Amino acid sequence: MSITTKPQVVIVEDEFKIAQILIDYLNANDYQPIHFENGEGVVAYVKNHSVDCVLLDVMLPNANQFGDGLQLCKAIRQLSQVPIMMLTARIEEIDRILGLELGADDYICKPFSPREVMARIKALLRRSQMQADLHVNSQDRDHLSAHSDALWQLDEGRFQLHYQAQHLDLTSVEFEIMRTLSSSPGHIFSRSQLIEKIYSDHRIVSDRTVDSHIKKLRQKLNGAFGEQEWIHSVYGVGYKFVMGL
Repeated sequence: MSITTKPQVVIVEDEFKIAQILIDYLNANDYQPIHFENGEGVVAYVKNHSVDCVLLDVMLPNANQFGDGLQLCKAIRQLSQVPIMMLTARIEEIDRILGLELGADDYICKPFSPREVMARIKALLRRSQMQADLHVNSQDRDHLSAHSDALWQLDEGRFQLHYQAQHLDLTSVEFEIMRTLSSSPGHIFSRSQLIEKIYSDHRIVSDRTVDSHIKKLRQKLNGAFGEQEWIHSVYGVGYKFVMGL
């Protein structure tokens, strides 16, 4: 991100009043807002422009090829690791879990305080910049772990796991889970410990959300590297990392 360039934030929101409030606050905080009323053109814009963050409404009009905001989130994540914050009036926990499973980095429920949205955007951008700086300045200090006879690697700059001459793309949350568990193989981490490690902004996240991320991560690992159980559940306690051939 250039010092002379304003961070660019894409807003996908069909309610004009909400969109205008967000635009005003972003302008006042020296961001460059780009507004879309629905999902049309959003994926192409993210693909072809330097976007720093996406604010994405869950309940978008159906008049677009991606359906609602959750499906649009999934489409964006397939081509970009740009931070995504979901805006939603649907407070049911399953919607929150689903949004995060599809690659969202954060969510906020309507009605919300624009100041809180700004604070969360700043937190997401700080986290993203720290990860970018880490990749630029410490390319030779990726997290490495040799277990049994297999060499595998976590690439912090790309959110990737490298193993058996293959690489697996992870979301930022999945990467943090993998890094935390693998930092101490065999050690059991409780769900509350994982939440503390994953979410540095101390947001309220349920145990079910952690379970959902673990399930998704396991599916990715199995799909890429075969039916090898890397993450073990310890009933009533939490999770541990055990890797074997």
